[in-house]
Amino acid sequence: MKEDTKYLHRHRLSDLRWHSLEAEAVYKKLQSRPEGLDDEEAADRLRFYGPNTLPLKEPPGIWTILLHQVLNPLIFILLAAAVASVAIGEATDAIFILVVIALNSGLGAYQEYQAERSAASLQRLLKFKARVRRSGRENEIPSEEVVPGDIVLLESGNKVPADLRLVEIHGLAADESFLTGESMAVEKQIGRLPEETRVSDRRNMVFAGSTITNGRGAGIVVGTGMETQVGIIAETVSQSEGGKPPLVLRMERFAKHVSILVLFISVGLVFLLRFQGYDAAAIFFFVVALAVSAIPEGLPVALTVALSIATKRMSGRNVIVRKLTAVESLGSCTMIASDKTGTLTVNQQTARRIVLADGRAFAVSGEGYIGEGKVTAAEEAGAPGSARDRLERLARLAILANEASLVKEDGGWKYYGDAMDVAFLALGYKLGMDPAEVKQGVDLKGVIPYESERKFSAAFYEKDGARRVAAKGAVETILDFCTRMDQDGDPTALDREVIEQEAEAMAEEGMRVLAVAGGEASAASADKGDADTVLSGLVFHGLVGFIDPLRPEAAESVIKCKDAGIQVIMITGDHPSTAGAIARELGLSDVDEVPVTGSQLTEAGTPDSPAFQKLVSSTHVFARVSPAQKLEIVDVLIRRGEFVAVTGDGVNDAPALRRANIGVAMGSGTDVAKEVASMIVTDDNFASIVAGVEEGRFAYDNVRKVIYLLISTGAAEVLMFLGAILAGLPIPLLAVQLLWLNLVTNGIQDVALAFEGGEPGAMKRKPRRPDERIFDSQMIGQTLVSGLTIGAMAFGFWYWMINAQGMDEAPARNMVLLLMVLLQNVHVFNCRSETESAFRTPLRRNVILIFGVAAAQGIHILSMFAPFMQTILGTEPIVFTQWLSVLLLALSVLAVMEAFKWVIRHRRKFAS
Repeated sequence: MKEDTKYLHRHRLSDLRWHSLEAEAVYKKLQSRPEGLDDEEAADRLRFYGPNTLPLKEPPGIWTILLHQVLNPLIFILLAAAVASVAIGEATDAIFILVVIALNSGLGAYQEYQAERSAASLQRLLKFKARVRRSGRENEIPSEEVVPGDIVLLESGNKVPADLRLVEIHGLAADESFLTGESMAVEKQIGRLPEETRVSDRRNMVFAGSTITNGRGAGIVVGTGMETQVGIIAETVSQSEGGKPPLVLRMERFAKHVSILVLFISVGLVFLLRFQGYDAAAIFFFVVALAVSAIPEGLPVALTVALSIATKRMSGRNVIVRKLTAVESLGSCTMIASDKTGTLTVNQQTARRIVLADGRAFAVSGEGYIGEGKVTAAEEAGAPGSARDRLERLARLAILANEASLVKEDGGWKYYGDAMDVAFLALGYKLGMDPAEVKQGVDLKGVIPYESERKFSAAFYEKDGARRVAAKGAVETILDFCTRMDQDGDPTALDREVIEQEAEAMAEEGMRVLAVAGGEASAASADKGDADTVLSGLVFHGLVGFIDPLRPEAAESVIKCKDAGIQVIMITGDHPSTAGAIARELGLSDVDEVPVTGSQLTEAGTPDSPAFQKLVSSTHVFARVSPAQKLEIVDVLIRRGEFVAVTGDGVNDAPALRRANIGVAMGSGTDVAKEVASMIVTDDNFASIVAGVEEGRFAYDNVRKVIYLLISTGAAEVLMFLGAILAGLPIPLLAVQLLWLNLVTNGIQDVALAFEGGEPGAMKRKPRRPDERIFDSQMIGQTLVSGLTIGAMAFGFWYWMINAQGMDEAPARNMVLLLMVLLQNVHVFNCRSETESAFRTPLRRNVILIFGVAAAQGIHILSMFAPFMQTILGTEPIVFTQWLSVLLLALSVLAVMEAFKWVIRHRRKFAS
C-alpha cells in the first residue's frame, strides 16, 4: 500500500463527523484499537501527519518593524524634500531631514519591538505532557507527539492534547469555555450523536486545549494540530482581514491632503515667480523653501513620542499595546463587543442564593473561589438564630459530600477539584465553617463520587454512633431520594411541587441550582452500586443557586462606557438565560430585551441578508453563538459604520479579534487570541479596557494638540513667506532657518507637548465619528486664527525692518528668526487645550513642557552666540532689551487666542 493512502489524509480527519460514528467505526477508520498503537506505528504516523502543534508565528524582527515605520506617507514627503535639498546644494537641509527620519523610525521601531517581544513571551497553547495507551501500556509523552489513532487517558486536572472521540468515561466533565464560551463544565457521554450536532453540544468528544475538571476517561485521537477545532479557527484567523486602526486612516488622509496642498501652492508659486521675472534656479530655491515651511517635518517624531507615552501610560493601567498606531484606537471605538466568561465575569462558580426548605431566601456575597463574603437574609439584616443553624447544617452536608479542596495559603486561596465542589466549600467559609474541621469531626465510611449519569454525589459517615448520609446534586435527582423536608429542625412531608417551582424560578435568573439533603443511611452501607436503595428516606434541606458572578468593577465600567457614548454588547457561547441575567445585572439590556441565539442567526440566513442584520441591531446580547457567527456579527457592525473593539480570551474569539478595528485579548487567555490582538489586558479586567479607552482618548487629544501646534506655525511660515514675495521683498528666512524652527526649537516643544496629561471630561464626550477628519471645523478655525496672527506679525515685523528701518537682510532675518522662536514658545501654551484658557490649564499637568520651552529658547540663544551655529544659521548676538521687546510682541498671540477661545466657549454655551 502506498504511503499516501496508508492513513486518512489530514483534511479528511477534520471533514469526518466523528461524533456521529459508533466507537467501532472510529477505530476502523483510524486503523486503531483499544489497547492503542505500537511505538513503531506511532512514529510512522508522526512522520505522516506531522507534530501536534499549531504553526509558530515568530515575532517580527527589528528590520521588519523598522521598515513598517519608514513606510509612512509623511516620511515619503520628507525624503522628497531631502532629495530636493541635495539637488540645490543645500546639504545641511538634507542632513537635518534625514536625522528626523532616523529619530522617528528608531523611536517607533524600539517601542513596537518591545511590545511584540512582551506578547511573544506568552506560552503556547499545546505545550504539555499527555498520557497515552500504546501496546496496552500507559506512557507519558510530549503533547506534540500525539498522533491520530492514539488512545489518550484523561483524569481531573489534565489538559486535552488533541481532539478526541470519547470511548470510556467515569464522571468526566471538561471546561471548554476557551472554545465555546460556555462557563459551566460540560458533562461528557459516550455513544453516537446526530450528524448536525454543533461543536458546543458534542458531548461525546473533548477538544484540544480544554481542561478536565472532573472524573476520568479515555478517547481516541481524531484530530491533531491544524485538524483540531483550535487549528481550524487558527487557519480562519490567518485568512481573515484585519481592520485598520483609526489613526492610520486619519493620518493617511492628512498626509494626502498636505501633499496636495504643498503641490498646489508650489505650482502657483512657480507661475507667480516666473511672471515676476525670476530665473529657473531661483524659482526652484523658493519652491523648496516653501515646501520646507509647509511640511511639518517634526510631526512623525512628535506623533511617535505621543503614542509611545500613551503606550507607557496604558501599561501602567494593565494594557499592553502591540502596535503604536493601535494606541488611540480604543479611544475611537463606538462599540465594544465583549465576551462574557472571564471578561465581564470572574469565570468561577459562586453561590449567590440559598433557599431553605420552608422557602426562606438568603443572599450570598463575595465572588469566586475564595472564602470571603457573608450570608444574609434576603429581607433582613442577618440570619436569625434558628435559620443560622439550618444554614450551617446545609453547608455541613455539602462539605461532607465533597471531593474538592479550598485552603488559604500565603495570603491567597488555593483550590483544586470540581468547580461546584469548590464553590460549596467557599460557601462554608462564608458561614464561618472550616471544611477540614467539619470532615475531621466525623468518621467517614465511604463516598459516591459525582458522575454525570448519576447527577449527584454523596458521603456516608458516622456521628454520635449513628450512620448518616450527606448528598447534593441535581434538584430532580435529590428530590427522588427525599420523603421529608427540614422545617426549623422538625422534618415534615416533602412539598416537591413548591420546591421545583422555586428551582425553576432561580434557573430563569441564570443560576445553576443544586439541592442538598441528608439523613440516616440504611444498613446497606455505602455500596456505590446500590445507590438507589442506599439513598432513600432523606430530608431535603434546601436549594443553592450558583452563578459565574460579575467582576466587581464591570457594572461601573459599563456605565462609564455609556457616559462616553460607547455601546457595549455581549457575545458569548453561554446559555441564553445565563447571558440575559448577566446582561440585566450589568445594565446592558432591560427586562424586555431577549438575547439573540446562534440558531436564530442561522435561520436568518447569510450576514448580507436583511433578516440577519435586523437581528444584529435588535439586541445587546448574543448567546450560544459559534466562532464563525461571532465573526459575522462583528463584520456586520463594522460594515454598518461602527469602530468595533472586540474583547475575548478564547480560541473561539480569535477570528473576531482579527476582524475588529481593535482586538483586545485577555492576559490569561489563549496564545491564539493574543497573537491576533492589537492589545492585551494583563489583568483580564473589563475596567482596564475602559481605562484603555480613556488613555486612547487622551492620546488622540495629544495628537491633535501636536498637529495644531505644527500646522499653525507651518501655516504662519507660509503666509509670512508668500507675503514677502507678493510685497517684492526678499524671503524672511532661509531654508536652513526654517528647518531650525521646525525641527529643533518647535521640535523640542511638540515632543514636550505630547506629555500633556488628560483633560477632565474625556469620558463624557461622545465618540468621534468614524469618518471624522483630524482637521474638523474647530481645528481649521483655531489653525487659521493662530496661523494668520503669527504669520501677519512676522511679516509685519520683516516689512518694518527692511522698509522702515532699512536693515540689511542678515540682521533682519536674525530678528525675525528670534520672533518666530518666541511666538512658538508662547503659542505652545495655547495648544494645551483647544477650548480652555491657557491660564486655567494647570502647569502641573505637564511640567515637562515648561522645561521644553526653556530648552528651546535656551538652545536658540546659544545658537546666536556660538560661532559655528552663527555660520550654519546666519545668526548673531543681540542685547537683552532687543530680546525683551520681541518677547512682548510675541505675547500678543496669547491674547488673540484667549479671545478666540472665549468666543468658542460662549457660542457653545449659548447653543446648548
